Amino acid sequence: MVLGVAQAICIISRVDCADVDDAHRSGLENGYGEIFDITHKFTPETPVGISATGIGGFLTLLRSMKNGSDYNFSEMKLPVHAGTHVDAPGHFYDDYFDQGFDVDTLDLRVLNGPALLVDVPRDKNITAEVMKSLNIPKGVKRVLFRTLNTDRGLMYKREFDTSFVGFMKDGAQWLVDNTDIKLVGTDYLSVAAFVDATPAHLVFLKSREIILVEGLKLDGVEPGLYTVHCLPLRLVGSEGSPIRCILIK
Repeated sequence: MVLGVAQAICIISRVDCADVDDAHRSGLENGYGEIFDITHKFTPETPVGISATGIGGFLTLLRSMKNGSDYNFSEMKLPVHAGTHVDAPGHFYDDYFDQGFDVDTLDLRVLNGPALLVDVPRDKNITAEVMKSLNIPKGVKRVLFRTLNTDRGLMYKREFDTSFVGFMKDGAQWLVDNTDIKLVGTDYLSVAAFVDATPAHLVFLKSREIILVEGLKLDGVEPGLYTVHCLPLRLVGSEGSPIRCILIK
């Protein structure tokens, strides 16, 4: 089934299927393939949606060998929706938050597996029309959407930019109604366009089956089929978490 989906993806995404087959075989022979780190580095200028100046200082060296300690020991204080991160259902549903649907309940089987990286038309948000035009085949469960945000380098700017590209409510609803996608990955801090932030998030998170990964580093990666591995921290009671994501070709 996976190879059948891979072949369909090759045709739709204009990827050479022979290349995909070679990469698949190479990965099997070597135990791994080419690795792409699609996680942005955390620095004081890492953007977050509540700041014009980035996250600021997030590491404090509590014990320092330069000051006589036997070891270095740091403390981290970090917004859970900064940089590359994941949303849990409780992010936009207070009843889910109260019921404990936090990042520790997210399905690792969804966060890891075959994934398709697609390029979105650069002149618009992700509407139902745009989703239909991408021709994502049935059976594909994980899709990473590269948009104008990557071209503009928005994740490298510390100030939150409300002009970013994202899903509109109708695009989110089209995805829910017409695809098998369970992991939606995007290249800015919100999967949803600023003007439709709450409605689109509500559509995605209502079923508790779709996982949203935001702030991905997708520059320099070719469209096509990969294996994605995304692992959030096990933050009990949290509606979001920093996440480390890689693609394997």
